Amino acid sequence: MASPATAPETEYDFVVARDVMVAMRDGVKLATDIYRPARKGMAETGKFPVILERTPYGKTKVSRSEIDAGMTASRPRPDVAAWFVRHGYVVVYQDCRGRYASEGEFIKYLSDGEDGYDTVAWLVKQPWCNGKVATMGLSYAAHTQGSLACLNPPGLAAMVIDSGAFSNAYLSGIRSGGAFEMKQVTWAFNQAKESPLAEADATVRAALDAENLIDWFKAMPWKPGQSPVRWVPEYENYLFEQWTHGAFDKYWKQLGIYAEGYYKQFADVPQIHMSSWYDAYIRTATDNYTALRKKKRGPVRLIMGPWTHGDRCKTFSGDVDFGPEATIDNNLAAHWREFRLRWFDHWLRDVANGVDQEPAVRLFLMGGGSGRRNLEGRMEHGGCWIAGNDWPLPPTKFSNYYLHADGRLDRAKPAANAPPRRYDYDPANPVPTMGGPLTSGAPVFDGGAFDQVEDKRFFGVRTPGLPLAARHDVLVFETPVLAEDVAVIGPIVVKLFIASNCLDTDFTAKLIDVHPPNADYPRGFAMNLCDGILRCRYRDSWEKPALMKPGSTYEITIEPFATCNLFKAGHRIRLDISSSNFPRYDLNYNTGEPEGRAQTKRIATNTVFVDGKRASHIVLPLVPVKSLKLLK
Repeated sequence: MASPATAPETEYDFVVARDVMVAMRDGVKLATDIYRPARKGMAETGKFPVILERTPYGKTKVSRSEIDAGMTASRPRPDVAAWFVRHGYVVVYQDCRGRYASEGEFIKYLSDGEDGYDTVAWLVKQPWCNGKVATMGLSYAAHTQGSLACLNPPGLAAMVIDSGAFSNAYLSGIRSGGAFEMKQVTWAFNQAKESPLAEADATVRAALDAENLIDWFKAMPWKPGQSPVRWVPEYENYLFEQWTHGAFDKYWKQLGIYAEGYYKQFADVPQIHMSSWYDAYIRTATDNYTALRKKKRGPVRLIMGPWTHGDRCKTFSGDVDFGPEATIDNNLAAHWREFRLRWFDHWLRDVANGVDQEPAVRLFLMGGGSGRRNLEGRMEHGGCWIAGNDWPLPPTKFSNYYLHADGRLDRAKPAANAPPRRYDYDPANPVPTMGGPLTSGAPVFDGGAFDQVEDKRFFGVRTPGLPLAARHDVLVFETPVLAEDVAVIGPIVVKLFIASNCLDTDFTAKLIDVHPPNADYPRGFAMNLCDGILRCRYRDSWEKPALMKPGSTYEITIEPFATCNLFKAGHRIRLDISSSNFPRYDLNYNTGEPEGRAQTKRIATNTVFVDGKRASHIVLPLVPVKSLKLLK
């Protein structure tokens, strides 16, 4: 599946102009490094297409995502720039506002739209630019791309958006199901250490270094001015603004975190939206692809791998290996630089390299492996790349699997008088996060695929060695052993009929592939696929939260991230229901207090109904195995 070769490198060397201070519309100047083709130390006088990356992580720093399979260390951005320059491009890296050498105050996400527009508009006016600008970048550098594309700047010609560009940060990325994503907390703390204030004031940096973030996570809830981020007020301010802004109002419809509101004017240029099944931006990528493919000439493409955030050159995620086909390298292209170069070459330089003929959707289908332990100690889940012409795949059939009082999960409607299932949710003893589609959680939590057995590697674990299913506050529903392979590919929806004795509480849902026992895993291997949450005050409306009446019955919807997995014959499909997944999501203290301002805690007795009239179920996107098109 390797791509055709790219055009050969030129004889160009490069020259770089560092810290060019580019003025934004409000007069703030952003530090910009410009790498230009050169010969014998002199810049070429011609005009070239430009590749732009805007980053908060330091424009001269090593980019962890700039790495090929087999490499032990990532490339610095200057090395990446040099490679693209040798292929006939000007490469521009810029520090985001308030970061590193750029002026201004850093307010996460919210200045990147206008700053990005102004930067592209400035670039196309330069004598060395031929009027065409492409963008690239992972994570925050993907968010900056989506932000500027919302304003459709002149000269924007192509994008490779890798794991970011919020479709709606309220629904995915900052909040999810009404809960707050705690990766925003760990990111704010870690990046505060790199803030201009911490760089300029050794005392501030020392204070941050002295904080133990893991201990702070044990001391929830926090208060403004009494958090580990308090040493850099601008970071603590934006963090608590996100955390306490519970309802979906105009705050969440701002440029930079709400591409949905800008789809009509979103740049109509060739664009790739990419993420992975254990990344925090699955919904961002799939929602952006689905909407923009309908509205734009594009082309608009979707690529989904099996990795954690940006780890496209790895064959594994967490404790699970997906085999040699899992990487970008030697499968979708020789390596990541070549993948982007071919896209840019075709759309900016009219190189006939075939990218316009590639499938609209490329997905890595997890599953099909031996289930044994490999030499690196990881479970061999296996997988392969498949192709499609839309998302969800056109043959998809959405099928209800019902929850039963005895723990079964199947297509049969439950008995009319089946008793409900109940448990106590104690926010002082939440269900620990055991991997999943998340990122930026260090040093508190990490993403990926893991056997759902408590392990001391994970925050909050109290009984290492016991399966999460053994907890009193985890309800487990699973199918009989599958008689044939089942492909689950697409968005997941869980419908529950619930009640609680509290004014507010959360419900969580986790989809799991249960491998049968073997010599390496005598208890089997319960591999997490995706999960989601719903804060009950938002059961009817994101805009108008409403507390519950204790004892009343409500229908709620949980939307875990999409997945793409082959459940092999002999496996089971499992659904776990609970009320916490911490520290992935913030805790609901069951008191109904305002978001991010709770002062008291209460144990909730929560009920899930599984009878004929209140038939709780999961909707699985099933695709006929014989219809799958292998990517060759």
